[in-house]
Amino acid sequence: MAGHSKWANIKHRKAAADAKRGKVFTRVSKEIMIAARQGGGDVSANPRLRLAVQNARAANMSNDKIQKAIQKGTGDMDGVSYEEYTYEGYAPCGVAVIVETVTDNKNRTVSDVRHIFSKYGGNLGETNSVAWNFERKGSITIAGEGLDEDSVLEHVLEAGADDMTDAGDDFIVYTSPATLQQVQSYFEQQEGVVIKEVKSDLMPNTPQTIESIDDAKRVIKFLDAIEDNEDVQNVYSNFDPSDEVAAALEDS
Repeated sequence: MAGHSKWANIKHRKAAADAKRGKVFTRVSKEIMIAARQGGGDVSANPRLRLAVQNARAANMSNDKIQKAIQKGTGDMDGVSYEEYTYEGYAPCGVAVIVETVTDNKNRTVSDVRHIFSKYGGNLGETNSVAWNFERKGSITIAGEGLDEDSVLEHVLEAGADDMTDAGDDFIVYTSPATLQQVQSYFEQQEGVVIKEVKSDLMPNTPQTIESIDDAKRVIKFLDAIEDNEDVQNVYSNFDPSDEVAAALEDS
């Protein structure tokens, strides 16, 4: 128990104050539209939509904007038609990367993604070139205020979750996709527990440890460039800086 990904923790801490998080409304809106189109606009009958709406509310998106996104997804309101595409490959230093996109123009997106891979020293691969190294997991981000690691770990064990990590101001609880809703329901019923985000993530089975701060910065530069693209929804990697490198990154 209490496993962790050093890069995931660093990234999570920095995201809280990162101005690029202004992009969160665009991402959650796209997720709502895709979910509504695929499974209908009834939140109670569409688990993916329910999750997207929860995260939109956690990001302080207004109910009016949420409803409009649902209506655009179901076709009840005119809007852009989005499709999902996934790309795989390697960042510098052999770090495996999966890029999930939501776009209204596949040609633009694939061109942009290919350019970023090439410009920043990566290699765009074929389908399943790195996917074998990743496993789908549910993640629940819990506000850390008023909680400590031992108390959260007790909840994790009681809820039947798989693992957890201390991400500074928050705790992240990991579950199997099949038990995500059950674990989420458990935490919602616990006094003093505030859920900030619930997601379905891809977690690497085998990390790529980076021992050099210069190499780590090259990988981060690549990942930042990918994440900055307007069509990119999620980026997953097996980037794992060593303890020394992680400490240097947190101080930088």
